[in-house]
This record gives sequence, C-alpha cells and structure tokens, in this order.
Amino acid sequence: MNLVSLPSIKKRTKRRLGQGHGTGRVKTAGRGTKGQKSRNKVPLYFEGGALPLIKRLPFMRGKGRNNSYRVRPYVLNVEALNNLKKNSIVDLESLIKNKLVSKDAKKDGVKILGNGKLNVALIVKLPVSKKAQQLIEKAGGRVERDAPKDKDT
Repeated sequence: MNLVSLPSIKKRTKRRLGQGHGTGRVKTAGRGTKGQKSRNKVPLYFEGGALPLIKRLPFMRGKGRNNSYRVRPYVLNVEALNNLKKNSIVDLESLIKNKLVSKDAKKDGVKILGNGKLNVALIVKLPVSKKAQQLIEKAGGRVERDAPKDKDT
C-alpha cells in the first residue's frame, strides 16, 4: 500500500472549542477575547439586551384566545356518501374503511353537511346538519343519534 493510493479525506471534523490545551487552541480556545459569547452559551432568542420580541407583542385577551385548543370535527358533504351501498350503516369505522376520511378523524369526530345531492338510502349514525338530515330522509334513509349520556353515571 502506497500513500498515493490511499483515498483522500475531504471532510473536516468540527472544531471543539474550549476543550483545553490538547486541542491546539490555548488561552482563548478559539472564541476570541472577552464578551458574553466567549464565556457561555447565548440563547437563540437573546436580542442583545433589548426588550425581547415576545414581550413587545400585546397580550391576547378576550373571546377567541382559546380557539387553538378547540376541537373541530372533520366535515364531509352528503354527496361523498353516494359511493356507499344502499341501506348501509354510516359510522366512523365505515367512513375510514371506505377511505372517505383519514384515521385522524377518530380523535376529532366527523360531521356530515348538506352540500350536494344524495341518491342512496343510508342509515347515518353521526352528527349531521339540518339540511343534511333533510337530504338523507328525502333519499329514503334515516339519521340515528345515540341518546346523550348522563354525566352523573
């Protein structure tokens, strides 16, 4: 094996700053001289002693401040249900099985809205809008809702 035939190594290793005399960077350890950055870590959000951006912004007060935590159900229009078989039961599992909604809908739920026409009689066991209920009943189907559960029991 000759030195000429060895592969060249082009990748340089990262400099290890502040690791003592063995690194070849004595005294200031490659950090320059004095100042906050030479002594310790400076957080990314630090703005040089100025009032930080997060403190310059106003408080979010009032009605809509918790909207990001509100759970919104997936919406599905009535016309998407035309692909299902006649008199089939429409619930969350059947919608996932027929790939009308994703598996994430288990967490947030599904609501059926009344946009479009329905040509198939179906048994729906999901929350629906008033117009969607009219269209389902007009097509010969029905809407079944579970009775609300008591919070005491």
